Amino acid sequence: EELEDVIDEYDEDESGQLEFNEFVQLASNYVEPEEDYDALRKELREVFMMYDKEAKGFIPVDSFKQILRELDGAVPEEELDDIVDEIDADGSGTVDFEEFMEVMTDRDPNKES
Repeated sequence: EELEDVIDEYDEDESGQLEFNEFVQLASNYVEPEEDYDALRKELREVFMMYDKEAKGFIPVDSFKQILRELDGAVPEEELDDIVDEIDADGSGTVDFEEFMEVMTDRDPNKES
C-alpha cells in the first residue's frame, strides 16, 4: 500500500509505473545534493573544457547539440532545437559553462536549492 502511494505521488503521466524521469525525482529525495552536485560540476567542467578547446568560456550551440546527441541519440532534432532556444535566450549562438550546467543538471546555479 505504501509503495502504491509513492508511485501515485510520482507517476506524473498516471501510467501506473515510474518512468526514468519520475524515478529520478523520487530518488533525488534520498541523495545528498551538495556533495553530488560538486562532484558532478567538476565532471561536467571537464566535459565542457573538451569542447571549449580555445578556453573562451563558451561553446557554440552546434557543439552543445552534439554533446546532447552523444548522451542520448534518440532525442529528436526538434527537441534539441527547443533546448538550445531555451538556453540561448539571448541568441548569441553560444553556451557558457553556467548555462551548460543548468541544462545538464536541470538546476539553475543562480537560485538557492
